Amino acid sequence: MSTQAPIDGQTELQSANARPHRRAQRSRVTSEATVELSLDLDGTGASDIDTGVPFFDHMLTAFAKHSLTDLTVRAKGDTHIDAHHSVEDIAIVLGQAIREALGDKAGIARYGDALVPLDEALAQAVVDISGRPFLVHEGEPAGFEFHLIGGHFTGSLVRHVFEAIALNGGLTVHVTLMGGRDPHHIAEAEFKAFARAFRQAKAYDPLVVGVPSTKGAL
Repeated sequence: MSTQAPIDGQTELQSANARPHRRAQRSRVTSEATVELSLDLDGTGASDIDTGVPFFDHMLTAFAKHSLTDLTVRAKGDTHIDAHHSVEDIAIVLGQAIREALGDKAGIARYGDALVPLDEALAQAVVDISGRPFLVHEGEPAGFEFHLIGGHFTGSLVRHVFEAIALNGGLTVHVTLMGGRDPHHIAEAEFKAFARAFRQAKAYDPLVVGVPSTKGAL
């Protein structure tokens, strides 16, 4: 009795169905903040965010939407003192969850890059899911770090978020502001560019067999 070999499309579908669904749940409790976070890297971009820092809610919602990552965040912290503690702890947990959900990274594209405008602002991001944490972040205008965005989110926290995600997620990240004037636009363009680059990097590539590294591990 003969059997017919599956056509290429069927083979790819079977391979895709065999892939693990990449989800993670993480928490962090300190004297300064309590964070509960869950994500699904194979989602549609749905989000439910409540960090106690409204502008950061906005940025995380943009990250989820543009990276096609389902993301839920609940956080309470000493925002009456500063937004820094809550934002830092959330970014740490997000990076940890990304690393966990990625698993062994078999079959992923690994690299992603994006160029995103927001009115006068233009940001570029490049992501390598390398297992080697590193951040290069440059191009923001002098004094940007001192701006208050949305009340009490300082411009300095933008870099801090990318740094915490990169270090805890095992990512190499380059974010470059090509131009911009409005602090809100600058921050949002950078977050969206990072999200779009991460979306490409985490995506499964049907041409990739195993881990995309000559070392055999990432």
